[in-house]
Amino acid sequence: MTQRLKLGCIADDFTGATDLANTLVRGGMRALQTIGVPAAAPLAQADAIVVALKSRTVPADDAIEQSLHALRWLREQGAQQIYFKICSTFDSTPQGNIGPVAEALMDALDSDFAIVTPAFPDNARTVFMGHLFVGDLLLSESGMRDHPLTPMRDANLIRVLQAQCRHTVGLIDQRSVAHGVVAIGERIAALRTQGIALAIADAVSNDDLMRLGAAAKGMRLVVGGSGLAIGLPQNWDLIAADAATHLPAVDGAEAIVCGSCSQATQRQVRRFIDDGGAALAIDPVRIGAGEDAVTSALAWAQLQLPHGPVLVYSSASADTVAAIQAALGIARAGALVEQALAAIARGLVERGVRRLVVAGGETSGACVQALGVEQMQIGAQIDTGVPWCHTTCEAAPDGLQLALKSGNFGGDEFFARAFATPA
Repeated sequence: MTQRLKLGCIADDFTGATDLANTLVRGGMRALQTIGVPAAAPLAQADAIVVALKSRTVPADDAIEQSLHALRWLREQGAQQIYFKICSTFDSTPQGNIGPVAEALMDALDSDFAIVTPAFPDNARTVFMGHLFVGDLLLSESGMRDHPLTPMRDANLIRVLQAQCRHTVGLIDQRSVAHGVVAIGERIAALRTQGIALAIADAVSNDDLMRLGAAAKGMRLVVGGSGLAIGLPQNWDLIAADAATHLPAVDGAEAIVCGSCSQATQRQVRRFIDDGGAALAIDPVRIGAGEDAVTSALAWAQLQLPHGPVLVYSSASADTVAAIQAALGIARAGALVEQALAAIARGLVERGVRRLVVAGGETSGACVQALGVEQMQIGAQIDTGVPWCHTTCEAAPDGLQLALKSGNFGGDEFFARAFATPA
């Protein structure tokens, strides 16, 4: 008899989907990640399925359509609860897409209330009195302030989410969360009587997330970063497992493709170069002028790959990004970089790369689509929120290990650590 799917997850980008699947695996759930909505049933039995979409920065109507398509497929698989995975830095604009997608999912599920929290204390994302902190800084004072696509200039998540929603947004405050599941339930009941449908939940520790997870038992929809997922496996009496899933071995070269311009990724790029790594920057302005950056990058990489990992990147400072966007336009600049890096990633794999790190959510989405990846098995964690994954695709029928890294994640030495971590 086929087991009923416990948790159906809809992630708004590819790196976040991998992060979530990793968290669920470590919590004892058998997790499968798909790239987009599969045309058929899942290939393996799982407690949780994470459908990875590339919907974070598309127009809100498109994000809603993609998310509802994923919801229908997950419900066909018998999902008992739906988890809408958002970024731990709440990446969005005043138009969406977090609020519009959450409300569309609530309508489809006939749900009148949902918890919302991007908190991820293990990665220094905490929420207090509805304000999101990145380390010791308010979100609005962190590097996310200058994100090229979703600049976050307001740390008050109630205000940010309310601007995107037709329903009223409230707060499950730290005092309620700290007092436990009963207090959280009482706070939710009080919010419901006030006509509040979505509530930002404070969380400053993993214990807070465990309490929120327990309080979410039976809810049709939960909205959060991957941090909240640590509190969900307990609702199905599953036991946490520290050991990640063992992945099949691969044999081949190693490479990094990097499109993120976050401060964390810029430091990682500098560290790789300072340590003597072979690195090549691509210039969006020259690509826009007609330069064939893909062919030249692959020719360069072909010579370097026998000697160790190579890095192809477009990361740049906020001032440089602004200048590029002024020259090309925001949408065109982003599209040119994504297309070039995706083609380079595929070319690297065709040339024998079998361990590939991709940095940046949008870049990761473009790369896995270019490679034709459909499903991934989750393996060992490299750094908080970033595991190695295993897949097969046309360019690597013998197997490919992928690490899809959110731009903000990982320490300065992340790239070196990745290749030193057995999958």
